[in-house]
Amino acid sequence: MKLPDIFITRMKDELLSSGIKEEGFFESFDEEPLKGIRFNKSKTCEDIRIKIMDKIGNGFPVTAVPWCDCGYYTDSESSGNSPYYHAGVIYPQEPSAMLPAQVLGARPGDLVIDLCAAPGGKACRVAEDLKGEGVLIANEISAQRAKALLRNIERMGIGNAVILNEDPVNMRDTLKNAADKIIVDAPCSGEGMFRRDPSAVRSWEKYGPDQCAALQDSILDSADIMLKAGGELVYSTCTFGIKEDEKRITAFISRHPEYHVVPHPEILGVTHAGPDSILPGSMRIWPHLSPGDGHFCVHLKKGCSVEASPIDPVLQRESRPSKSSKQTEAVFSFMREILTDEAFERFKDKSERLVFRGEHVMIPIIPDRRLGKLNVIKNGLYLGELKKKGQELVLNPSNSLALSLRKEDIKDTALVSFEHDDTSLIKYLKGETLNTDVGIKGNVVISVDSFPLGFGKRGNDGMIKNLYPKAWRLL
Repeated sequence: MKLPDIFITRMKDELLSSGIKEEGFFESFDEEPLKGIRFNKSKTCEDIRIKIMDKIGNGFPVTAVPWCDCGYYTDSESSGNSPYYHAGVIYPQEPSAMLPAQVLGARPGDLVIDLCAAPGGKACRVAEDLKGEGVLIANEISAQRAKALLRNIERMGIGNAVILNEDPVNMRDTLKNAADKIIVDAPCSGEGMFRRDPSAVRSWEKYGPDQCAALQDSILDSADIMLKAGGELVYSTCTFGIKEDEKRITAFISRHPEYHVVPHPEILGVTHAGPDSILPGSMRIWPHLSPGDGHFCVHLKKGCSVEASPIDPVLQRESRPSKSSKQTEAVFSFMREILTDEAFERFKDKSERLVFRGEHVMIPIIPDRRLGKLNVIKNGLYLGELKKKGQELVLNPSNSLALSLRKEDIKDTALVSFEHDDTSLIKYLKGETLNTDVGIKGNVVISVDSFPLGFGKRGNDGMIKNLYPKAWRLL
């Protein structure tokens, strides 16, 4: 690969000053970029992951990513066509990009903000660590990229997320002192992506690192306003430049001296900055030293006293629909048909939080009034649309509802499961009608090895009408 001369000169100096050997660094840009895949921790355990790897076979991951407890290397090019992908069981992700969310270590009950979230790999991992308890606020400033973020949040079955399409500066007042943890995977010059995307070199030559520094500072200062006292911040980039990495953080700490670096010497495969470095405790993945693209990451903790958060993450309803209303009964009727008795009772406990807006039904994770004038793409779990069928009101369910379910919550009579290699799954993902054994007529959940993919409607003859969304179908 032809690298810019100015980049080569600068990196020679930075490698020397950092004590990192130069041998193999520039040659690494001619190597094939590594591929990775991450398992959804909320849907799989280690035993299930092993079984899935055995089923998919050649090209699927067999080597663990050392800095991610659910990540693997893979040579597979077709993971996006796998039914496991569409069921939110696996997430294709560049191995180095798995580091920041692992470092953040979100815990159940946290309110976490991902300020630069698209396409969603880090945000989804954060949500998995929350285990359904707490709130994820995933923001993306680009409206187009926010669509990919929405798709991935829904595909992974996440119901406790708010998705915003905002400039972080606009979020500061509304979410002041709200977050327990914040992740900033900052826009950068993308030097670590050179071998993966040749256009990144052209973009670097056009814009360079200088144009990114001011934006990175602005995002970090916005994050500070939104982070609670004692909160934690992870800053990461996919670039090598000290100006965008170590110097951005040292400048940030000089403006906000209440922060200190949290070291992570236990992470294997990651180069940790020593006490004589520019930023002790910061971390890098070097492509000539570790199996991954170039990446920078640092974990900070905020230690000052600040005022209490105005955001109350306790789940509250915004309206008070009567449980005897036709709208609520239509939702109950559908859920009663799909869920086991125990799961339905748990759903009824949440029913006070049901919000109806015209035909649309949702369970917000944060009351909309608390989000002010922010541009909200999604808030909590969208259940679907209410439609009239004769004199009845019925729920046309969203696919995100299906993906939020677990096989343990679904009635045996409503779960239609196919093995991973069954051709019926591809037919379903293409929107085709399925022909199955005659079972109980009504709404069913189509699944791969009992992992829900979406809904269908079975008739008396066993034929299942396909309800998989057109926008999500395989071509």
